[in-house]
Order: sequence, then structure tokens, then C-alpha cells
Amino acid sequence: MPPALPAPDRAEAMDSSIVIAAAPNGARKTKIDHPHLPLTTKELIETAISCANAGASMMHFHIRDGKGRHSLDPEHYRRSLSELEAAVGDRLLLQVTSEAAGIYRQPEQIELLQRLAPHCLSCALREFIRSADDLESGSLFFSKLYDAGALIQYILYSPAEVAWFVKLCQQGVLPGSKHFMLFVFGRYLHRDDTDIASLDEYLLPLKQHPWPYSWMVCGFDQHEFEVAEGAAARGGHIRVGFENNCCRPDGSQARNNSEQDSYMRSLAETYGRTSVDRSYAAALHR
Repeated sequence: MPPALPAPDRAEAMDSSIVIAAAPNGARKTKIDHPHLPLTTKELIETAISCANAGASMMHFHIRDGKGRHSLDPEHYRRSLSELEAAVGDRLLLQVTSEAAGIYRQPEQIELLQRLAPHCLSCALREFIRSADDLESGSLFFSKLYDAGALIQYILYSPAEVAWFVKLCQQGVLPGSKHFMLFVFGRYLHRDDTDIASLDEYLLPLKQHPWPYSWMVCGFDQHEFEVAEGAAARGGHIRVGFENNCCRPDGSQARNNSEQDSYMRSLAETYGRTSVDRSYAAALHR
């Protein structure tokens, strides 16, 4: 592993606490990919309980419609979120997705978040502020969420997006004086590893970030373990689960999502990091 980067003074990084976020299903996979992929609310609750027991303090989850397809239906999401909150809300910070997944357009994504008004959500920056033309509308959108008390995690898919994010923070386009990011390594339906940036490259633009920040990583397939170890070593946080990878480090199929959470908790402990509760995860956002 490359040597650890020195943490910028404003970073939340390099304490002994680490957030492990479960991402158990995603928008695209089915039971064909793994028989224990949770698709129904009942399955999500069972998975959430086991992931919390394994060390997760946060869960990023998707819902599916009656045919198993990715859904951003606000009322369906509300019912599932309510049942999950009742079952595990005191143990897991439950994060709603706004992912388009090649199905939805921005007006439908915005409608979900406006009608559902979730406490915690993830947004891919590139789906809401794609260029300078979107600065005014994007700033208004994120400011309304922030003013309503939402905990926003910004998803960034490349070092260039990290640099764009930092610029938007410098310009006051994005609200708040504390930010939480998710760095994504790899992508769906793309197995050419030659263009995947290193963790160093993602972290470099943060030297110019004007406010306190925290960061988390997730990776597709075997990249999951490489970037998770980098995060554990450098003060970042880890998202893990069947959304991005269904396998163990040796390539064999994991039994379930909680097995992956247990692995990441053990990995973090080798770097002196201890998994923490949902209140710590919430505090990273704002």
C-alpha cells in the first residue's frame, strides 16, 4: 500500500472512529446476482439488523417496484423508510438514494426529495449540477434541503468531480460549512481498470477545500477492498455491500451483506479504527 497522505488540518480524518455504511442492494442487481440480495422491505429490515450487528452504523438503500425495478416513488419510499426506521432507526442512519440509474430524470429525482423530505440522503453531484448553467438552480435545490435539516452526502465519481465540488464550496454554491463526500471507484458495466484513479488523486483537490469535511469510499468488485483499506489507513470511512460487490477478497461469493460489514470492521481494527454508532455518522454531514 502507498504511504498515507498527511491529513489536511480541516479534515475530520485520522481519529480512531470509522463509519461503516452498508449498501445492500443498489438499483440494478437482482436475485440472479445473489440469492440474498434484499429487494423487499422485509428483506431490507432483516439485512439492516444483521448489518448493524456486524458493525455498520449507516445504511444506504434502494427500493424496488412490484417488478423488482429501481424506484423513486415517494410514497413507496415513505412506507419502506417508515418500517425501517421503526425496526433499526435507533441503530442505523438510514440514507435514501436519489440515483437516476438511467431510468429517471432530474425533475423526478427532485420530486422524490421534495415530497419525501428524508433526514439523510445521497446525491450524485453530476446529476444535479452538471455545468455552470446549473449553478443557480443547483444551489437553490441543495440549500432548501440543507435548511430543512437534511444530512447530504455528495457522490463524486472522479478526481475532476472532487475538484469541481471544492470549487462550488469555495464559491458558496453548496450550503453549510461542513461536508461529507463519497468517492466511487469503478462503475457499472465497465470492466476496464486502466482508467480508475487512485485514492491519492481523489484526495489531492481537498487541500483547497475551505471547510471541514469527511470522506467515504466505495468500489466496484475487487476495487472495494483496495479502496477500503486505503480509507481505513488514511482516516476515511467505508461503504460496502452487494450494491457494488457480492464477493470476498478471494473472489468467492460472500454469504450475505453482513459478512462484508464484519470483514470491514476487522480490517479497520488493524489500523486502530473502531466502528461507531449512528450519531457519529450523522455528525459527519453537518
